[in-house]
Amino acid sequence: MPEKTARPSRGRLLRAGAAVALLLALAGYFAAQYLTGGRTAPRCRVASADGSGYEFTAEQATNAATVSAVGGARGMPERAVTIALATALQESGLRNLTYGDRDSLGLFQQRPSQGWGSKKQVMDPVYAAGKFYQHLAEVPDYAALPLTVAAQRVQRSGFPQAYAKHEPDAALLAAALTGRAAGTLSCEGRPGPEPGDPAKVRAALERDFGPGVLSAAGAEASGSRGGEAPRTVAVPVPGTGAESRAVAADRRGWALAHWAVANSSALHIDKVTYAGREWTASDEGRSPWRKAAGAGGPEAANGREGADEVLIGVTE
Repeated sequence: MPEKTARPSRGRLLRAGAAVALLLALAGYFAAQYLTGGRTAPRCRVASADGSGYEFTAEQATNAATVSAVGGARGMPERAVTIALATALQESGLRNLTYGDRDSLGLFQQRPSQGWGSKKQVMDPVYAAGKFYQHLAEVPDYAALPLTVAAQRVQRSGFPQAYAKHEPDAALLAAALTGRAAGTLSCEGRPGPEPGDPAKVRAALERDFGPGVLSAAGAEASGSRGGEAPRTVAVPVPGTGAESRAVAADRRGWALAHWAVANSSALHIDKVTYAGREWTASDEGRSPWRKAAGAGGPEAANGREGADEVLIGVTE
């Protein structure tokens, strides 16, 4: 009879497998540290008047900027954007999830089986935000309702009070992304070694804000106007005379400028300039908005110099 070969026990196999998994995880970690220089993923921050603020990831910033831009394109007020952002923070953490409870998907965890759209549609942040605003607009006096009540009228969640904890952060985000709070959103950027593509920036602007965003005030759709650097996209902010209209124009300009900063990592944007102020991507941390080079005079002091366009520079 041939001699039997001893078989390793199940426990030994499990321990060996765990050791291999640990080694692979460590190898992946050190490889990532080598490739990124030990840096974490890019972060963003929106500051409040009292010096505190809310920190979030570049992915969350991109999605939040889309939600806000879609609201603006639909003529929704800042309160509606706050409600939408608080809802998305609760439902998905402002991430475009490919999974959820039953068939829930996307930023707002909308269910295709409940008439929100196809799987492909609800996974499109522009479509998903648009559907949320469509339903919110049908809620009578939604802006006067508590946020939890307004959100619940749209979402029909099993945990309606959960939206409340996100209201302060959502309100900060909405103030920045709708342009009311100027120069309050900053990101680390770190767009990577690949060159940016101005065409992709223009396409993303039109996707989020609508097809007219680049054509106002006679701007060329290509984004190349006289003297403009070839890797800079100029987004017009229509000038106005009346004070109330000027305020609206400034809010529009800052909404566009903050959108560009929020998308800096995704679209390889390294500089944004508006109203005499400038944001520049940095590997050393979040770059604050500073006085733009060459800006000066009383208009710059009042934040009006260069307020007829937002300049978005992409990496070379």
